[in-house]
Amino acid sequence: MVRPVIYLDNAATSWPKPKRVIDEMARFMAEDGGSPGRAGHRLAVAAERIVRDARVKLARLIHAEDADRIIHCLNGTDALNIALKGALSEGDHVVCTQLDHNSVSRPLEAMAARKFITLTRVPIAGDGCVDPDAFRNAITPATRLITTVHASNVTGIIQPVAEISRVACEHDLLFLVDAAQTAGVVDIDVEAMHIDLLAFPCHKSLLGPSGTGALYVGERAVLRPWREGGTGADSIYPTQPEEFPTRLEAGSPNTVGLAGLNAALDGLNPSQTLTHERTLLDRIIRKLGSHDKIRIIIGDAPLSRRIGVLSLVVEGVAPVDAGAILDESFGIAVRPGLHCAPYAHRALGTFPDGTIRVSLGWSTTEAEVDQLIAALREIAE
Repeated sequence: MVRPVIYLDNAATSWPKPKRVIDEMARFMAEDGGSPGRAGHRLAVAAERIVRDARVKLARLIHAEDADRIIHCLNGTDALNIALKGALSEGDHVVCTQLDHNSVSRPLEAMAARKFITLTRVPIAGDGCVDPDAFRNAITPATRLITTVHASNVTGIIQPVAEISRVACEHDLLFLVDAAQTAGVVDIDVEAMHIDLLAFPCHKSLLGPSGTGALYVGERAVLRPWREGGTGADSIYPTQPEEFPTRLEAGSPNTVGLAGLNAALDGLNPSQTLTHERTLLDRIIRKLGSHDKIRIIIGDAPLSRRIGVLSLVVEGVAPVDAGAILDESFGIAVRPGLHCAPYAHRALGTFPDGTIRVSLGWSTTEAEVDQLIAALREIAE
């Protein structure tokens, strides 16, 4: 099949999805399309098995010991809201970063605006990373939680999560990591990295369908339920059950989405995907990095600290205009603008217009990257 576009917006959502994902979702709807229930009829039991299998596979992916600590969510934003609104209490202080996505920034800013919490945002250094010492210096007696993105959705630079984790451990603080851009391409070990809360969508590098996401909740993290209601079992209790995962899951899950996610996880190869994306990324940087009218944001960062995401600016052409030209004249889909990360763009000097973001995927080819390079040169010249 010939693709209608060259798709380079995988940081928003991966596309195309592997055929096995589409086939399994169709199979589930045709054969097993019941609502999960551990003690129900055969269709309910089959659906429950799908929900459980996805939980176990996600736990294995991030090296979590207890699969019941994996909470199925709607997306990364949902997972982050469950974590932040469940963990924080009035008077708490939080340390976040300039790199954070609005999924972190907006809930925190809203809580700070109503004086529920206080908030400190640590800066980005010149290499695109946050300094672990900046977290250490921002901690107060009221600090309850520190949070960071694992890799920026603007620059693709991987952050020093293990070093930041040590700061959290030194002060007995909860540590939340937004792994929206890394889950599925970068190895994550929540036990070794001492991550208390890990939030991620499953529709990006995990290659699942939209409407899927997950939150890992470590044993040190005590969260109030953000939504309450039906759990498919344990109906005798007047309030949400204490046991995981039902404590933080209520209502009918996206079972057809989890069927597709199961199939996606079965064929996932994170290290292979990361190597592939870095090879293509290196090609873009080498061929455009010296162009006098194209500026790659933090283009000198080593590949070992990058995922397959980069931002660039074409001199004299607004990112939104460049994005439209790429789409309409060249059939290339990129993402112009602020990428839901306004604090990052302010720090990088690209606010308010933002950048052109190119994000590679498992199916991106060298030929497609070469067409992007040629198109950007033509726009610049």
